[in-house]
Amino acid sequence: MPAMTRGHVGWKELALLVSIGLFWGLNWPAVRIILTEIPPFTIRMLGFGCAAVVLLGLARLRGERLLPAREEWGPLVLVALLSIFGFNILAAFGQLNTETSRAAIIAFTMPVWATLLSVAVLGDRLTWERAGALLLGMAGLALLLGEDLLDVTRSPLGSLLTLAAALSWAAGTVLLKRRTWSLPPLAMAGWMVAISAPPGALGALLIERPWTLDFPSAEVLLILGYHILFPMVWCHVAWVTLVARLPAPVAAIGTLMIPVVGVVSAILLLGEPPLPQKFVALALVVAAVALVLIVPGLKARRAAVPASADRETSQ
Repeated sequence: MPAMTRGHVGWKELALLVSIGLFWGLNWPAVRIILTEIPPFTIRMLGFGCAAVVLLGLARLRGERLLPAREEWGPLVLVALLSIFGFNILAAFGQLNTETSRAAIIAFTMPVWATLLSVAVLGDRLTWERAGALLLGMAGLALLLGEDLLDVTRSPLGSLLTLAAALSWAAGTVLLKRRTWSLPPLAMAGWMVAISAPPGALGALLIERPWTLDFPSAEVLLILGYHILFPMVWCHVAWVTLVARLPAPVAAIGTLMIPVVGVVSAILLLGEPPLPQKFVALALVVAAVALVLIVPGLKARRAAVPASADRETSQ
């Protein structure tokens, strides 16, 4: 049987794409339910610790290199604290102060901010796609944040914390792209999660004192297990697999499902109001992310096809 060529989307790749959108999307209401009985730092201590053991164990079973080069430890810690710990802890506190459906939309602006930071920090070119993504993303944010800022009876704290989470992830992603790493992707993900566990544990021990909390209900423990096994472990493994098998713009299509699933599931499972402005903001943000994640890659692939054909003709 011939080997599958990179770019071919079979049923296995389609299943992985759908699973990423579904599990990461459902993680938004899942975390909100867990937060009713387990505080943010304790959730991150448990989630990061368990997921790191599984991810690094899987990397070892796959024969991947497990330890980064000595000079990579400092940058790796900074990247992990921004893109994993910073994003997750700020998003958790954001959910405590605003509706989960709103938080999911605001947090998903993170690829737009990463693209803009790459222009400022990495010297990438500001294309029309990136400029359009900025306008669409800002319009979506204005629609969501404007309601908080104009209504003095509502606090914008939750929305601003979630926006800070998106910016934290974006900054970590730009730093991640600044260098070539010696670790394979799965081991890299395992270490980024592992590095995020100690600050989660420190916050839990100093602020939340988990030993004083009531033991969580069976329902919350079950959802916590889902949070660890699927969004934190399965989705990382699935994403690494997809990036290896598919072009980046094709793999990125699965991420567009995440805020859609997050918003719809928050409305259905948490009983949040299905306000029209949420769906308009969602459409604007998804369009913005599509502009920065998918359109440039598709254009590059189309440009590469004639070039490869010319080479074959010349031979």
